[in-house]
Formats: sequence, structure tokens, C-alpha cells
Amino acid sequence: MHPSEVLFLGFRPPVSLPVCDHYAGAEKLMRKSLALQQESGPVFDITLDCEDGAAAGNETAHAHMIGALIASEENHFNRVGVRVHDVGHPHFESDIASICEAAAARLAYITIPKADSLAEVKRAIAVVNRHAKRGGRANLPVQILIETQGALADAFDIAALPQVEALSFGIMDFVSSHFGAIPATAMRSPAQFTHPLVARAKLEIAAACHAHGKVASHNVTTEIKDTAVVANDATRAAAEFGYTRMWSIHPDQIKPILKSFAPRISEINEAAAILADAQANQWGPIQHNGKLHDRASYRYYWTILQRAKAGGLPLPESAAGLL
Repeated sequence: MHPSEVLFLGFRPPVSLPVCDHYAGAEKLMRKSLALQQESGPVFDITLDCEDGAAAGNETAHAHMIGALIASEENHFNRVGVRVHDVGHPHFESDIASICEAAAARLAYITIPKADSLAEVKRAIAVVNRHAKRGGRANLPVQILIETQGALADAFDIAALPQVEALSFGIMDFVSSHFGAIPATAMRSPAQFTHPLVARAKLEIAAACHAHGKVASHNVTTEIKDTAVVANDATRAAAEFGYTRMWSIHPDQIKPILKSFAPRISEINEAAAILADAQANQWGPIQHNGKLHDRASYRYYWTILQRAKAGGLPLPESAAGLL
């Protein structure tokens, strides 16, 4: 039997997404990002941005342009999403309507910013569903930006919503919402990982996601020239805070994020060997290199292979029937 049938009996397998979420706001940058994705393969997602990308007064045209791009031949892999304006913005629903009308069938997800509560997220999803249905799409995935204290308080309940596939941390708005009680230095490293209130928020979001099999997506790194800073932030986000995805705001950030979140080759080979032995043993307990393994560890190693596949890494032949 396939691992997804055996290892997750009684509950859904965790959501698996590319580890990098690359944001683009201007049309020129959107087209460059799409070209880079075509060249690299679907190893990173692209989020086309209505919220910060549209100039004041140009919101409607911007949303129409995004819908047309997602529906176009430039979108090779259907791994392009959109961030719309926040729920209270006059263009929130019109963003969704325009984009779903043009490209509901090919839209990877809709990201909703600045929601302040579970109730607000539910209302937003209802709007998404209404317009997605008109575009011929059911259960369009939704990602939620956690950047208010109200949303953070409801993070576990938001992550539990079936249509929500990821929570992202909006560090700048979150820090700003404390009106100076958290210093601006906590918006970047190293304080973003050490300030108690910011670290608590990151951990709450990650815990909520993992409790419900969703993806925890880490905030941006504002440093765009020094890729070592990006790599260090991504490494800490993954290793210390349990994040499995991270935002990129510049093409030069994509490769460091992909590399930092990728499993090591030795881990991939070990995972493939253990799972191949387990499959041959009908998923009963096995001994591998003197250590006992059962379905609990099989689930861990299966996620290693899923991450490797999503990152476009080479897989051993023994992994062929496991994914």
C-alpha cells in the first residue's frame, strides 16, 4: 500500500507546499518571477500582490492584470497565488471577484491579510467561496496572514479551518501593533528570533499549524543584498521555530531559502531506505542499522521525501514507489 494510505489512517496527511513563497507586486516583477519559475520548475510559489502592489486609484486594473497573468501561458505550473486587500478594504471583494472570474481554475491560493479574528477569517472565506464557485472552482485553498494580536489569539482555530492551508507571520504589522512596546529592531535579525513577544508569536503560529497539519510560513527578510542573512534567517526559522515555508521579496532570496529548507542528501537516502524496507514489510516494525522503526518514524521519514520532491532534489531509485 502507498504510504499516504497507511501512515495517515484516520486523518488527512499534512499539507505539503513549496518551501519558498515569492512575492511580486509590479507587473514587470511578476513577469520576471514567472519566467524564473518556468526556468527553475515549480520549486517555489509566486504570490502576486494586490495589497501592496496596486497604486492608489489603480486597484481594479491591477486585479484584472493579475487575473490575466494567472490565466495566461506564462503560468506554467499553476503554482501562482494572490494576496488580496484586507477584509475591511473597499477593494477586498472586487479583487477576489476579478481574479476568480479570470483564473479561478488555475489559481493556487488566495492569501488574506490583516484578519483580526476567526469570525473575520470565516467571513472572508465565504466571500472567496462565492466568487470561486462562479468561476467553476470549489474549495479554493486560502492562506491567512497572522499580523494582528486578535488573529494570533485565534491562530489554533484559524488553522483548524479545512480550507486554510497555511498561516504566514506578518512581523512588521505585528510589531507595529504594539505601538513602540516592541522595538523596531525586532522586525529583523537577530532580535526577531530573541524578543520574547515576537518569538512567542512565531511559536504560537507554528504550533497551530502543526497541530492541524497546515504549513507555517515565515516572515520576510528585509535584507536583499546579503544572501547569507537570508540563509541564516531561513535556517533558524526551520531548525528552531518549526517553519516549513518562508517568504521571498527578491529573486536573490529564493535560492538561499530553498537550500536552507532542503533536507540533506544523507537524510533523503536514509528516509528512502527505511521506507522501502517498511513497505516490503507491509509497514510493520523494522530494524534499520540497529535501530527500531515503526509507523511513527515512518511518518517523519515520509515528510523528508516529500520535502525533497517539492524542492526538486534528486531522489534515490528506492523512493520511486513512495511518493
